Amino acid sequence: MDHPLLTILDASARGIFPKDDGTFHLVPPLPDGRHAVVCFTGCAYVCSSESFDLLVQLGCNGFGGALQPQLLMHLAGPLGKVHEIDVTLAALGEGHDPCALPPDLGDSLHPRVAYARSLRRDVRVHGDERGLITLAKGLAGRDEISIEVSDVNFGKGGGRSLLRDVLAAWPEGQPLFAAVSPGNARSLRAFLAAGFRPVASEVLIERASG
Repeated sequence: MDHPLLTILDASARGIFPKDDGTFHLVPPLPDGRHAVVCFTGCAYVCSSESFDLLVQLGCNGFGGALQPQLLMHLAGPLGKVHEIDVTLAALGEGHDPCALPPDLGDSLHPRVAYARSLRRDVRVHGDERGLITLAKGLAGRDEISIEVSDVNFGKGGGRSLLRDVLAAWPEGQPLFAAVSPGNARSLRAFLAAGFRPVASEVLIERASG
């Protein structure tokens, strides 16, 4: 079954967002067992097995409270891990050039691919002289993309060119998501120039106890 957050994310990619009334919604942990917090404007979704009342006591709300360090650390537990808080970006596939997707690179050992496989499932790798992309099932089962531009193509538009090719090949109207660190300005510029839009923020949490 689809995770309840998937419907919310897909709607956001189409410009339809949750009500910005400052509330937060408690939904089950992600299918892989991780916890997560996804924040839209004035609204947050907490993927966790914690009780609603306890989250309220920890200051959780839709106006930034869901991202308080003490709350995130509580969700992780003493032995857990809080990943980086990323910008959630989304775009809709255009589907007008199915052959635009770069060649399949198979079982690439690139560190970017290893990182994708540690967080996502069904990872596929494509690329050419411009760099590489990974396509996978990620948070809540959504379709996700990440890119790594080759050293010789930094600052030459290789990243946005790769992204535009993927959107041209991606099925028409089908959402595609990316999670980018706010400090990675170069990557953010590439995604924005290729047609991706910021829709939320997100943080993955490796749950542990002890």
